[in-house]
Amino acid sequence: MGLRIERIPTLGDNYTYLIVCEDTGEAGVVDAPEEQPVHDRVDAAGAKVVKVLSTHHHPDHSMANPKLAERYSVPVFGHASDGGRLPGLTDGLEEGDTVSVGNQTARILFIPAHTKGDIAYVFDDAKAIFCGDTLFAAGCGRIFEGTPEMMYTALVEKLGTLPDDYRVFCGHEYTESNVAFAAHTEPDNAAVRKMHRRVQEIRKNAAADWHDATPTEMTIPTTIGDERATNPFMRAKDAAALGQIRAEKDSF
Repeated sequence: MGLRIERIPTLGDNYTYLIVCEDTGEAGVVDAPEEQPVHDRVDAAGAKVVKVLSTHHHPDHSMANPKLAERYSVPVFGHASDGGRLPGLTDGLEEGDTVSVGNQTARILFIPAHTKGDIAYVFDDAKAIFCGDTLFAAGCGRIFEGTPEMMYTALVEKLGTLPDDYRVFCGHEYTESNVAFAAHTEPDNAAVRKMHRRVQEIRKNAAADWHDATPTEMTIPTTIGDERATNPFMRAKDAAALGQIRAEKDSF
């Protein structure tokens, strides 16, 4: 028994996650901007929500926190620095802290750059990482509140040192556009070309309404090994190079 991870399509292209400890039935909700899709999935799963987990404060990842917390009478976790701006925050976390969902435990990585309070939840036993908008499949989030140096640390020195088989559960279905940029950046990268073909095949019949998306239309999760092979930001040689790639992606 382990950690069951259910992908919930929210908003226009967001991923919310219901993570369920299969030993206990206890569950956590990760990055929820909408209530109803979460309620529906919790009811269908027969899970008992015990925590709401946020990777950062942006509304498209956290708007539903207060009502979910009220509905299930549970605490809301996020980075300690996000007090006052992360909706519903009750428990502030720092690098190295742990959070448990049933018998499954995540350690916290502090990965600021997209925002100053970004964190990742790393469930080592489940080989699963929830990283919000810092690391995407073949991409990374815009650097709104940090610096290229901070993003390099987050992607290369922290997330990039995790084992290849750890699964990456990110915050958006951005893979098709990200891998197109990766192909532009590294046209001779065979792994990128292979990923581009695979993603185009997955997405060609995608539901017009993201809320109706099925698992066969989702490109997430990817893996750390995939990202090392295809992600131009994780493959950057240094922070200056990452900053240049990010600037190019912003206008791609």
